[in-house]
Amino acid sequence: MTATIRVKLSIMMFLEFFIWGAWFVTLGTYLLKNLNATGVEVGVAFLTQSIGAIVAPFIIGLIADRFFSAQKILGVLHLAGAVLLWRASLAPDFSSFYPSILTYMILYMPTLALVNSISFRQMQDPQKEFAPIRVLGTLGWIVAGLTIGWLNWEQTNSLQATFTMAAVASAILGVFSFTLPATPPVKKGQSSSLGDLLGLDAIGMLKNQSYLIFFLASIAICIPLAFYYGFTNPFLNEVGMKSAAGVQSLGQVSELLFMLAIPLFFSKLGVKKMLAIGMGAWVLRYVFFAYGNADANYWMLIAGIVLHGVCYDFFFVTGQIYTDNLAGEQFKSSAQGFITLATYGVGMLIGTLLSGRIFDSYQLSADSHDWRMIWLIPAGIAGVVLLLFLLLFRERRQAAAAEPDVALGSAPSMAQAK
Repeated sequence: MTATIRVKLSIMMFLEFFIWGAWFVTLGTYLLKNLNATGVEVGVAFLTQSIGAIVAPFIIGLIADRFFSAQKILGVLHLAGAVLLWRASLAPDFSSFYPSILTYMILYMPTLALVNSISFRQMQDPQKEFAPIRVLGTLGWIVAGLTIGWLNWEQTNSLQATFTMAAVASAILGVFSFTLPATPPVKKGQSSSLGDLLGLDAIGMLKNQSYLIFFLASIAICIPLAFYYGFTNPFLNEVGMKSAAGVQSLGQVSELLFMLAIPLFFSKLGVKKMLAIGMGAWVLRYVFFAYGNADANYWMLIAGIVLHGVCYDFFFVTGQIYTDNLAGEQFKSSAQGFITLATYGVGMLIGTLLSGRIFDSYQLSADSHDWRMIWLIPAGIAGVVLLLFLLLFRERRQAAAAEPDVALGSAPSMAQAK
């Protein structure tokens, strides 16, 4: 990979996650304070992410793998997204806000798989090359959070400006995408079944029992993740943390540092331990939130935020690389869309519906909630998922060439790659 391509991919990752972090972190606070939404409505708003993730494999499988170059699709989606984010910033109430953000997330979520696919197609050794590029995405999210905190938008009820900022960045990435390395469809002109055309060819990966356990764990662990995305910012603001969005960026700083160390962790720990540590960090984070406060236990709030790096990198980034290794050249785009379906789709869909109801159930007054119970529930869910994963997942360290993990291509399994 040339230096020019590396720089372009890094800029792509920075903008991709700057856009998301620019409005997503403070969405719950914006809806509750500016649009007077209920907890259920907050959950419904975050549910748009899941709807977009469920649609993503179909868009990727139908278009990116077969008809158009991935970088061109990325550009079109982000240009359209810029218009939708601008419209969302002008919405006076939840009913007019929701259609814009729903349509936007249907267009945005496929781009998460696209940026991964574009990056992986330029790499010879993703285990070593992906993390240093993906870390720029984390930096983009950090810069977005720090900008919100620096401009004091949370305290001045000016969070509608976050959507305008994201719209500008989306327009920039939309134009920039057309300069990215050509990533043509790998199955152009091939005859396919209806299932193949919809991107469901990656379902064959579930024939691998270990990958099936990982896939199911990905769905289950994203149920508690929905609590973090939807209600951490309202929680921190309610308990009195100043510039909460800026402080939350410490989670991305942690993510950045751990991501740079992922190649070392891979060689020392292996897949199962990496994934288990990530899930264990989820349990600990929610326990810290349950017992933390803005006084003597302020350190628990900070620790819970900083643990985000372990939660995200050890599970999601590990899972993306694990998926890429198993997929084979013909299925890289579909496979990334497929794991997006499991995590941000099905898992987050269940989690957003559950978290909104729990938030409303533990409301004590107009401006206070029983946050201890709100956080102990996802901690318990994450603990059960971790226990079942440890019991059922088997990492094959000595996979023989005659017995490949999946029959989807010639790429080595994670065990063989090690």
